[in-house]
Amino acid sequence: MSRLWRASPLAYGALLAAAFLSIFPIYWMFVVASRSSDAMGQVPPPVTPGGNLGANIARLFDNTDAYFLTGLINSAIVSTTVTVSVVFFSTLAGFAFAKLRFRGRNALLLVIIATMMVPTQLGVIPLYLLMTKLNWNDRLPAVIVPALVTGFGVFMMRQYAGQAVSTELIEAARVDGCGTARIYWNVVLPALRPAAAVLGLLTFMTTWNDFLWPYAVLNDPENPTVQLSLRALSDGYYQDMSQVFTGTAIATLPLLLVFVLFGRQIIGGIMEGAVKA
Repeated sequence: MSRLWRASPLAYGALLAAAFLSIFPIYWMFVVASRSSDAMGQVPPPVTPGGNLGANIARLFDNTDAYFLTGLINSAIVSTTVTVSVVFFSTLAGFAFAKLRFRGRNALLLVIIATMMVPTQLGVIPLYLLMTKLNWNDRLPAVIVPALVTGFGVFMMRQYAGQAVSTELIEAARVDGCGTARIYWNVVLPALRPAAAVLGLLTFMTTWNDFLWPYAVLNDPENPTVQLSLRALSDGYYQDMSQVFTGTAIATLPLLLVFVLFGRQIIGGIMEGAVKA
């Protein structure tokens, strides 16, 4: 029986090749970030870190065209706010659609699913006009508010809550005198935690890496997100590639940190969802 689950050398080779192709670009990004711009033109390219990382970081934060520190702070504010909001409202709405009975429930769910079919690019112009009327252009609320809840998050939590939350448990909580809010907080939310962790990671990554919408509404070069700061580094006739790679490496660190801190819970949520399916 153990032979059925024993990987062949070919499987190990394929896994090692996939791991190398996934990890090496990130590793080489940090290698170039620790060297001078001449490293980009070297043949063969360098594969070991250099000694210029500290100097590159200092030059990056001193660059008055990129406002990189401001971009990091703004992206942290935007991504954290959007992630907390999406997880909260998605779990709340998912619980309501999965376990509560109210008029128009199925019609509202269809409307939410329909919003997922509309390409993001089609909403840029109407949203931009709305932000202009609200006088939110060049301000972070213009980036935060349109992303506070997503149809994908609501649908994902609804599907997960339908299987992970027992109806009998909710009824027992009502018999004990719990209201809907307390049932959500003490019964439903702990059961949805694995899926909420996956949704939180996906939302944080998407918001942190978002370029199109911040580029449309944040026209003030002194108030960018981190992706706009990276764009400013790559603009112009001369591009200092060591600064570009240093900025990219620093912008990647928060995503790696989130995955390291919450990776076990995220993988557990994915595996639990696969088993339930």
